Amino acid sequence: MEIKVNYLDNLRQEAKFDDFSVIADQPIRYKGDGSAPGPFDYFLASSALCAAYFVKVYCAARDIPTDHIRLSQNNIVDPENRYKQIFKIQVELPADISDKDRQGILRSIDRCTVKKVIQTGPEFIIEEVESIDADAQALLMPSLTSDTNTYIAGKDLPLEQTIANMSAILANLGMKIEIASWRNIVPNVWSLHIRDAQSPMCFTNGKGATKESALASALGEFIERLNCNFFYNDQFWGLDIANAEFVHYPDEKWFKPGKKDKLPKELLDKYCRKIYNPDGELCGSHLIDTNSGNAERGICALPFVRQSDGEVVYFPSNLIENLYLSNGMSAGNTLAEAQVQCLSEIFERAVKREILEGEMTLPDVPQDVLAKYPAILAGIKGLEEQGFPVLVKDASLGGKFPVMCVTLMNPRTGGVFASFGAHPSFEVALERSLTELLQGRSFEGLNDLPQPTFQSNAVTEPNNFVEHFIDSSGVVSWRFFSAKADFDFVEWDFSAQGENANAEEAAILFGILKDMGKEVYMAVYEHLGATACRILVPDYSEIYLVEDLIWDNTNKALLFREDILNLHRLDDTSLEALVERLEDSDLDDYTEISTLIGIEFDDNTVWGQLTILELKLLIHLALQQFEEAQDLVGAFLQYNDNTVERGLFYQAMNVVLEVTLDEDMELDEYIVNFRRMFGQERMEAVLGSVDGSVRFYGLTPTSMKLEGLDRHQRLIDSYKKLHAARSKMVALEH
Repeated sequence: MEIKVNYLDNLRQEAKFDDFSVIADQPIRYKGDGSAPGPFDYFLASSALCAAYFVKVYCAARDIPTDHIRLSQNNIVDPENRYKQIFKIQVELPADISDKDRQGILRSIDRCTVKKVIQTGPEFIIEEVESIDADAQALLMPSLTSDTNTYIAGKDLPLEQTIANMSAILANLGMKIEIASWRNIVPNVWSLHIRDAQSPMCFTNGKGATKESALASALGEFIERLNCNFFYNDQFWGLDIANAEFVHYPDEKWFKPGKKDKLPKELLDKYCRKIYNPDGELCGSHLIDTNSGNAERGICALPFVRQSDGEVVYFPSNLIENLYLSNGMSAGNTLAEAQVQCLSEIFERAVKREILEGEMTLPDVPQDVLAKYPAILAGIKGLEEQGFPVLVKDASLGGKFPVMCVTLMNPRTGGVFASFGAHPSFEVALERSLTELLQGRSFEGLNDLPQPTFQSNAVTEPNNFVEHFIDSSGVVSWRFFSAKADFDFVEWDFSAQGENANAEEAAILFGILKDMGKEVYMAVYEHLGATACRILVPDYSEIYLVEDLIWDNTNKALLFREDILNLHRLDDTSLEALVERLEDSDLDDYTEISTLIGIEFDDNTVWGQLTILELKLLIHLALQQFEEAQDLVGAFLQYNDNTVERGLFYQAMNVVLEVTLDEDMELDEYIVNFRRMFGQERMEAVLGSVDGSVRFYGLTPTSMKLEGLDRHQRLIDSYKKLHAARSKMVALEH
């Protein structure tokens, strides 16, 4: 994690990371102001807080209340060497906790990350640099400097060269990539989380049998998502980009909706129109680009090549964003490598959906077949030794598709996790199923798995598949665990050998889709110096329902974005119109405004927690519509998961509105004790909101220029790096 330090007044300093800011000072005896803890105090507190966190996680997984658990830490300083210290952590436990859990709690403290880093002994490198924001590769694995070449199935270059090439591409873009965390909780299963140090909203997870393969996976996914603009999906890219020569890619085209809002004839082809517009309800206005919001410019469309005949077909960027999410994207050392990865993921997700929604029972992989892969068996054994039974299933549906499944059961909670993986190679698909299962997860994280069900509607409900796609946290049918399989086991193999293995495997995978009668469309992106592709298979690789284009399109943001960002500047008539549109939209009151309008607010601000319900409440207060406001205050308090501070503000608001709306009561009679209960500052905000002197309390003013929205500005700055690279590539081509 990158931490930037700013000097403030006297000896005060500010450390900034992610969306947080920490102030440090020195005691008065050291010439400071004593206004904040010192750096060393934060260091001491970090290990105590980390230990307490692991206790909380242990107890939460076993329904042990922590109300009466107390933890303390003292540092004992050696009088002859003040840098040699003993950290004594003591925990006081209630008498009714079992001996087993007492030992478990002590062992959980021993897992404290801060403690383990201190014990291992971090290495400090102190150096001067010309630019803090440069040196992008330095935050990756320093051990990757050997001359060895490690080849793995599916990669056309050694892992070391793959990592070096990808790191250089990111460095040339001006992106500083840092590793936020590593996981290796069972043998031969590695995962890591990487992110852009300047824009941590841009992150990916990698997985593999080794740390090198996991890093290559994470970097490949990062580059794939840059090339396909996925990090910036659903977000507003700002007025500069919206009015630039191009918004997404230099070869995009813009089309005006036809008469009576009809789809422009240049969009899609006959095959796609039957899928995306079966009832003729899809209009041009449904496909206005969410990212630019530039309705006057028309519909932004991106070129894809139809694989059956090589013809170019233009797909609306809005349609791709709404239906496909990250499905069908990949980057590779070569186009063929990227295609194999891309098509494998498409099959993995489509077959997974067919199995889950069909409540199918898959055949077990025989033990003698598993024995051929000892490294994978070692990882499975590691899970089972921790008390998690593992089922290994053939998900090829009788040898038709290159898909495997590894399912984990958690007897402690009754939860299950069905992880799928795909690749032309049986072994690689099986390995991916296992590494996907544990990607970014600790053993504690396996306590949050959903329980299986016999309720078919819970399994087949469309949003369940979305949950499975995002993090495999959806529900699985109990029928999945029947001993009677719907298919016979097949030890399938779609792989090829030799120098052209990836090209041959890509042809095999394309062939499966052709035999299914599917049209396939592909875009290749090389503007950033890497080869990436995006493949769309209409009526097969979508994640969301096609009808979402009409009923739940992300460009509903365009109805609200400008007015919400200009909230403080709106007159009463405009506020009335805004709240009326919100009421008429049938949107869920608990939808977050950040999601609705595509803005990355700082999570630690009122904007970051703001929902449609609270926005309507604040508008009613600004309009002095107290009865409507009081109804929404009641709803807010009943279902509030906002901050404690915001909850107290609305508790105070609730009683003030009660008195204000009651003709038999006078506010002056209660105000003294209201102030004693809720505090002077909070009551001033409440009373100001009621008398009109305070409007939209807690929401800092901004506009379509996004003033003060540092988190979102960092996201836009990240995208502008891609935009500049694409512009430069076009200039060189001409």
